[in-house]
Amino acid sequence: MNIVIVGDGKVGATLVEHLSMEGHDIVVIDRNQKILEQMVNSYDVMGVCGNGASYEVQIEAGVDNAHLFIAATSSDELNILCCLMAKKVGAQHTVARVRNPDYLKQTPFFKDELGLNLIVNPEFDAANEIAKVLRFPNAINIETFYRGLVDLAEIKLSEGNPLCNMKLLDIFNSFNTRILICAVQRKNEVIIPHGDFTLLAGDRIHITAPRGVLVSFMKKLKIYKHRTKDIMITGGGKLGYYLARQLSETGGYNVKIIEMDEKRCEHLCEVLPQAHIVHGDGTDRAVLLEQGIENQDAFVALTTIDEENIISAMYASSLGVGKTIAKVNRVSYEVLESIGMDSAVSSKEIAANRIIGYVRALENSGEESSVQTLYKLVGGQIEALEFKISSDFRGIDVPLKDLEIKRDTLIACIIRNYKVIFPSGNDCIEKDDSVVVVTKANHISSINEIFE
Repeated sequence: MNIVIVGDGKVGATLVEHLSMEGHDIVVIDRNQKILEQMVNSYDVMGVCGNGASYEVQIEAGVDNAHLFIAATSSDELNILCCLMAKKVGAQHTVARVRNPDYLKQTPFFKDELGLNLIVNPEFDAANEIAKVLRFPNAINIETFYRGLVDLAEIKLSEGNPLCNMKLLDIFNSFNTRILICAVQRKNEVIIPHGDFTLLAGDRIHITAPRGVLVSFMKKLKIYKHRTKDIMITGGGKLGYYLARQLSETGGYNVKIIEMDEKRCEHLCEVLPQAHIVHGDGTDRAVLLEQGIENQDAFVALTTIDEENIISAMYASSLGVGKTIAKVNRVSYEVLESIGMDSAVSSKEIAANRIIGYVRALENSGEESSVQTLYKLVGGQIEALEFKISSDFRGIDVPLKDLEIKRDTLIACIIRNYKVIFPSGNDCIEKDDSVVVVTKANHISSINEIFE
């Protein structure tokens, strides 16, 4: 596909990295010549220096022949203007990063009236991810498929966990619970396991289950952590605001935000009347202790500095806080794993994954069964994808045992008429089913690509 990306910030750079690896023809537009040159030298992309909203610049970048135009600058208004211009110039599809909470309710207008195909709000999406983990604190991360009907949770097996030294095929018989362990990370190795695979202490396992079943499963294991109630957030930016608002609207949470900027505190008091707003330095241990960090059920570090977030989260963990989450953007997955970080979230990666899923869907926008949802797991080593099955799926009504599916690829579950099926070899995939696939393969855009 011909893709033009405006903006070479965190989201733009992440998109360039992933999409160039998937073989797309990328043109990057940015005002900063030096940064643009670094991007062109690092990846197989072309660069155009200039204003992404300029007609002449867009023509030079080939927007008139672009399959997809992505505006990911730091300005919401500029992103919207760029997309409007790109549509007029000839781009087939447009994506805009829009972060301002004031624009959130206007998303349908942007799509229906202005013709933007996809609106991405990284902070809003990241807040959703954090909220899911806070509702199920046993999980390191948790993703959802098919309108929240299916959960995919990452859990670390500690010493003494009943699953340790147990084969996968014995789990159902032992606990009589509908779950599937679809991926295992063991030290530096990532495994798509079979039924005779034995779990060990220290493994990070990815569990697929129908909505609500994970809670009952953890209770049967006698390791269930009750839902968090008292939550401390450091950093009252857009992400902190979105998270606090969602938790407050859900009910049952006591939310405290520590923010350094006094004017921002005043604004948060107005828009978040149910939250407790504290003016102070959330990285200062004295401030954290004064605000009762040791009595919190969860601590979420959302400042603009990765290192401060990590240190604060680790400090909270050392005080016995049950769940800690840190926002990171530049620190690698391997580094976080090596220091024993509990949970981390990257708004740029979440936004990039959403756009990449959209790109994959565009690649097969006809009748062919294409990507509906995409998540990259274990630092991008595994992909979990949801497909809607159309008539051209090669395996319709064929027992799964008779399908030649690629190695390290697993059909995790089938959703049929809102019922979740964990398939055996005798089960078949039918037209209009939704199917969740977990794979180590990269760049799967159609479910037909799972076959040998």
